[in-house]
Amino acid sequence: MIVYGSKNSPFVRKVLIVIAEKGLTTDHNPVPPHDRLLEFQATSPLGKIPGFVDGDFKLSDSSAICHYLERKYPARPQLPAAPAQLGRTIWFDEFADISLWAPILTVFRNLVLKKALKLGEPDMLAVETALKDELPPLYRYLESQIRGPYLVGDYLTLADISVASIFVSLEISGRPLDTARWPTLGDYLAPILARPSFVKARP
Repeated sequence: MIVYGSKNSPFVRKVLIVIAEKGLTTDHNPVPPHDRLLEFQATSPLGKIPGFVDGDFKLSDSSAICHYLERKYPARPQLPAAPAQLGRTIWFDEFADISLWAPILTVFRNLVLKKALKLGEPDMLAVETALKDELPPLYRYLESQIRGPYLVGDYLTLADISVASIFVSLEISGRPLDTARWPTLGDYLAPILARPSFVKARP
């Protein structure tokens, strides 16, 4: 099993965390998006990360990979069997990948990627708009959904992995969640981010 892609990507982190939580092992090749490595290109026709190999099977897209892993390696499940819980888990995975990631990507791109890739000065207005205007409604929604240690059911699911992985990017950016303002969300995230699988998946 091989995962291609940088741990700076929350989607690469998501796949690595799922693999670790299932008690599996993988080789990790931290290539950037659109890398010319032929082995990576064979896994990701659009050049996006992560790319994934399991034996002769190749796949891209983090959610597709996680669903594949769940079906092939059902031990330590991360997708609930009950229809309502399964639907809710898939919803939070989608919410994290699209709605939550969009403003956090603005912060990450300006405070991390532009500096690392020497792409000019950060757009601090865009950063502050994301932090002060775009993220608070999403935080309020998440806080309204938290009823215990996990978003769905009574064990860690892909919902928690997807959402918490996105928040790692804020920490890398030096703009972590304000837990004084968002205590419910902070209390939910802290033990998940401290899990060995999350610690190992950090860049």
